Amino acid sequence: MNVRKFDKCDEAANFAIQKGLDASRSTVVYFRHNDMQDLEEKLIEQALKDKKNSKKAAKTRKFLIAEGIYMNTGEMCPLAELVELRKKYQLRFFLDESVTFGTMGATGRGLTEHLGIDRTGIDLISATLEWAVGTIGGFCVGSSFIVDHQRLSGLGYCFSASCPPLLTQAAVSALEKFDKHPELFAEIQDCSKRMHKKLENLSMLNLRGNPISPVKHIYLKEEKATKVEVSLLTEIVEKCMSQGLCLVNAHYLEVIERKCPRPSIRVTVNRLLTEEDMDFTVNTLEKVSKEILH
Repeated sequence: MNVRKFDKCDEAANFAIQKGLDASRSTVVYFRHNDMQDLEEKLIEQALKDKKNSKKAAKTRKFLIAEGIYMNTGEMCPLAELVELRKKYQLRFFLDESVTFGTMGATGRGLTEHLGIDRTGIDLISATLEWAVGTIGGFCVGSSFIVDHQRLSGLGYCFSASCPPLLTQAAVSALEKFDKHPELFAEIQDCSKRMHKKLENLSMLNLRGNPISPVKHIYLKEEKATKVEVSLLTEIVEKCMSQGLCLVNAHYLEVIERKCPRPSIRVTVNRLLTEEDMDFTVNTLEKVSKEILH
């Protein structure tokens, strides 16, 4: 049977997701970032097409793809609404929890735990281990049907690119620490909220991201041409570094990205940041941005 695939994906999805969609050879439809009305309109449009050609629709697999917290915006997805739409339109829902795994929820299990949403409403949850776990590789979890399918079809990929023993042990040790010290997650969430509140006071720059998100983006308050913004933000980053504050520009593959995000400085919050560290960050950013943008 020739199975066709349609993917509905948030337009702010990170580049790895975009490349995965390209490799899947699906027909991909992007909806506006976190806009559930736009998503449902596109789902209704697809449902009407399916009704006109029921035989083709019967051979079509439909997927919904989102991130728990978007790497490119620092914003949280409306997970409860996505789960409802998944159920209403009979979709398979894939959720990337790379940023939220190890940072959200009482025990670090991610956005589903943080929001108290039943994981059975999500067909597959995946995450890289490069963030909170601090190693390489990743994981996919789902129903027994999904797991069995992955074991069968993914053997060649998994066992031909297995993780080195040293980095595997690093992941095991990190997960053991997660289990023994659940207070770590309350600490990172508290740091993220306090840092967010301080960054909101910048006079020349705008902040984007959920307060509880450990990933935040800082933009010029006055929007300019892309090249001008990149140049100014780079100057801010370099001057901050000369004063002891290490920051990074968010880098994108402009020509290849589905919708290239606006230039920004990406900030990631560490649970070990002290009040003094946060104040130094904000004060340095304020001072440097005023010097360069005035």
